[in-house]
Amino acid sequence: MPGRPTEPFTPLDFQLVLLRRMADHNPELVETARADLGVSIADMREANRRWQAKLHSRHPRAAVSRYRSVLGAPERTLLRKVGDMECEALLWPVPLWPDLRFEVLLAPTGGIWNEWLIRTPGAPVPALRTLADLTPWSCTVDEAARAFAPARPLEGSAPTRWGLAFRAPDEAGTPREVRAEFTWGLLQRWYEA
Repeated sequence: MPGRPTEPFTPLDFQLVLLRRMADHNPELVETARADLGVSIADMREANRRWQAKLHSRHPRAAVSRYRSVLGAPERTLLRKVGDMECEALLWPVPLWPDLRFEVLLAPTGGIWNEWLIRTPGAPVPALRTLADLTPWSCTVDEAARAFAPARPLEGSAPTRWGLAFRAPDEAGTPREVRAEFTWGLLQRWYEA
């Protein structure tokens, strides 16, 4: 069970925070994941409440320190190029999604540029050929953008949400204009534009 307010925030609590945002689009998948984790909906709400309190505290920790305090030392640290700049990517495992990692991308100044789920480096990438392959939680933002290039980024409806606009064939091979929505970097749904 997740910790109570006086107990440390745990990696399990953090997974519940990720799920809480995804419940808006895929309540059935979240319900199954929550049951697999052995926690109640009240536990998920409490974890989210505590996370929000951490984010909006009068004495907030630096964002990367917050992740280190909850998730421990990163499993991996990589250098990534963003345009002409090199930045540091910190990766943590997320047991609920063994093939994914939670990535925090740090700017050269130490601030966080991005925080989301990515495919574990070296893990098989899902085959994305048609709209039928775009099922909830099947791919990350980057994977969909590469599979259906050129994709255009769209502003998300919340800080943890992203969107992509692209063309993809349906099962009959007819190209369709679609918009896909992602939460914490993981596909939640798509619809025709």
